[in-house]
Amino acid sequence: MDDPVDNRLAELERRIAALESAAVTKRGTRRRSSDARQADTARALRELRARRDWSDVAPALAALGSPIRLTLLREIVRGHATVNSLSRVEGVGTSGQIYHHLRQLTAEGWLHTPTRGTFAVPASRATALNAILAALDD
Repeated sequence: MDDPVDNRLAELERRIAALESAAVTKRGTRRRSSDARQADTARALRELRARRDWSDVAPALAALGSPIRLTLLREIVRGHATVNSLSRVEGVGTSGQIYHHLRQLTAEGWLHTPTRGTFAVPASRATALNAILAALDD
C-alpha cells in the first residue's frame, strides 16, 4: 500500500517542478508547461464532473452579469468604497440604482460591509473574481 506521506511529497515535488519550469511572458504572467496545463485541465474537468448541481451557483454568477455591477466591483477594488464615492463614477446611475446593485452583489457574497457605509470584496471572493476575469481575458 502507498504511503500517504510519500504521495503528498511526490505531489508537492511535482507542483514545485511545474512552478520552477514556468516562463514569464511579456505580459508578466506565467506561462506554464504544456504538461502542467494538461494536468490542470484534467483536474478541473474531474472536479466539474464530480459537482452534482451547478444551479446553486447561478445566482452568484448572474450577479456578475451586469456591466454596471462589474464597474462597481472594479471601483470598490480601486478604493471607491462608499456610495458617495461610487456616485461620482460615470455611467453607474443614481445613488438608488447604485444601492440596488450593491445589494445584489452583497446578497451573493461578492461584497461585504466591513464598516457601516463602506463596501469591500471579501478575500475569498477576490480570488474567485480574479480567476473568473483572468479566464475570460484570454
